[in-house]
Amino acid sequence: MKLRSMTGFARVRESVSDIEVVISIKSVNHRGLDIHFYTGAELDPFESAMRSTVKKYVSRGHLDIRAQLSRSGSSGSTLGLDAAKLDGWIGAFREAASKYRLTGEPDLNAAFRVPGILSDNAVFELPESFEGPLIGLLERGLDHLNSFREREGSEIGVLLIEKAENLSRTADDFESCRKTAFPAYQMRLRDRLSDLLAGSAIEAQRIVQEAAILADRSDIGEEIERLRIHAGQVRELLLNGDEVGKKLDFLLQEMNRETNTILSKTTGLGDHGLRITDLAVTAKSDIEKMREQSLNLE
Repeated sequence: MKLRSMTGFARVRESVSDIEVVISIKSVNHRGLDIHFYTGAELDPFESAMRSTVKKYVSRGHLDIRAQLSRSGSSGSTLGLDAAKLDGWIGAFREAASKYRLTGEPDLNAAFRVPGILSDNAVFELPESFEGPLIGLLERGLDHLNSFREREGSEIGVLLIEKAENLSRTADDFESCRKTAFPAYQMRLRDRLSDLLAGSAIEAQRIVQEAAILADRSDIGEEIERLRIHAGQVRELLLNGDEVGKKLDFLLQEMNRETNTILSKTTGLGDHGLRITDLAVTAKSDIEKMREQSLNLE
C-alpha cells in the first residue's frame, strides 16, 4: 500500500432511479479513526453499512461525510402543501370560532406549524435495494479520497526519506568526532585524577582504570549505532508504505531520546564536545521537522 496523508477531499454524484445522490468526504488529522455522518433521516437505515465501508478504506483520520439527496429534474422549492389537511384545519378553526362566538381569522403561520400540512418533499422513504448503489457510490468517493491522500503522502514521504538519510550521515559524523574526542577525553581525565590524587597511596594503575571507567560511561558509541539503525528503519518503513504513522512516531521518539543522551554525555569534551553538540542540535532539528510531517501520515 502507498503512503497516505490524512488530509483529503472527494465529491461524487450519481442518479439512482429518480434520485440524485451527492456524497462529499473531507478528512483531516486524527490519532484514530473518527467518522462523522451528516445525512438526512432517510439515510439512517444505511449508516451502519456506510460506516463499515469507510473502515475498509481508511484506518486513521477525522472524516466528515455528507450526503445530499434530491429528486432528479426537480426545480424550485421542495416544500409540499397538503391542501386537504389545510382545508380541514381552516374548517375546524371557523367551526370553533362560531361555536364559542370568537372573532379572528385563520393564521397561515400557525397552520404551517401543524404536522403534515407543510412538508419537505425531499425527505422520502428509501427501499432496502437503495443500499447497494449508495455503498457503490461511497466506495467510489473513498477511492478518489485515497488517490488524493496518496499524492500528498508521496510528497511527504520524499521529504522524510531525505531527512532520514541526513540523520544517517549525521551518525557517521558523530562517529568521526567520537574516534578523536574520547581518547583525548580519557587522557585528560587520567591527568586530572593524577593531579587530584597526587601524594595519595592509590596506585597509578588504579587511576588509569577509574579514568577508563568514567570515560566509558561518557562514550556515545551505542547511541550513535542505535541512531543509525533507527534512521535506516525509518527509511525502510517509508519505502514499504502501509500504515506508517504510529510506527514512525515511535521511531522518532527513540531517535530523539538517543540524541538527548548524546548531548548529556558529551559535556566537558572541549572543542570536540562543541562539534558533537552542533551535530546533535542539527539532528534534533531534523527529527522535529520529521515529526511535524509525520503527524499527517496515516
